[in-house]
Amino acid sequence: MASAPPVNSPTLKRPPAAERVYAHVKQGVLDRRYEGGTLLTEGELAEAVGVSRTPVREALLRLEVEGLLRLYPKKGALVLPVSAQEIADVVETRQLVETHAARKAVPAPPALLERLEELLLRQKEQAAAGDLAAAAVTDRCFHAEIVRNGGNEILSRLYDQLRDRQLRMGVAVMHSHPDRIAKTLTEHEEILRALRAGDAEAAVEVVHRHVSWFSHLARGEVR
Repeated sequence: MASAPPVNSPTLKRPPAAERVYAHVKQGVLDRRYEGGTLLTEGELAEAVGVSRTPVREALLRLEVEGLLRLYPKKGALVLPVSAQEIADVVETRQLVETHAARKAVPAPPALLERLEELLLRQKEQAAAGDLAAAAVTDRCFHAEIVRNGGNEILSRLYDQLRDRQLRMGVAVMHSHPDRIAKTLTEHEEILRALRAGDAEAAVEVVHRHVSWFSHLARGEVR
């Protein structure tokens, strides 16, 4: 009986250079290592990631299209601050999608309630540990679960397109208003309680109030 050919361990391929630069810069913007107003140069990024300048340019162009950077020839790329208009646009879109999804989630299936409970517990642990970036990711997942539960793939994809903008705003808000995390957790508990009770109107009311806080922020108000 012929012996089996030796199994060679394949060498793990690294992502393309431009993809590595893209991921490095994007993560830096989202977790605020590169804050709004920071000017990034091709040379610095090439050295940080260990690549040539050509893939850096490719990655920066992609990030400019996504609205995270603005390129200035021969100078570099400016990390764009989160603007009041951007917050207002995201809040308006979130209100339309999330209030509809909250109403549609009643009666809530047990699997959704279980998943939301799990995410709420995770976010509490992250907040207690001071990991605001992770708490912002979990916050976004909590709301996305309710949207996905509706079964409308078009709405789910639309909501997913807001992901990076939501994460960026969420981390910025938590750093600027660290007391907000406690209110966020309380409102998540209220949403979960309303869904568990089968009270669609209460769920919609809490979601509307919860998301509206960002619009107060855009107008310079703090509640």
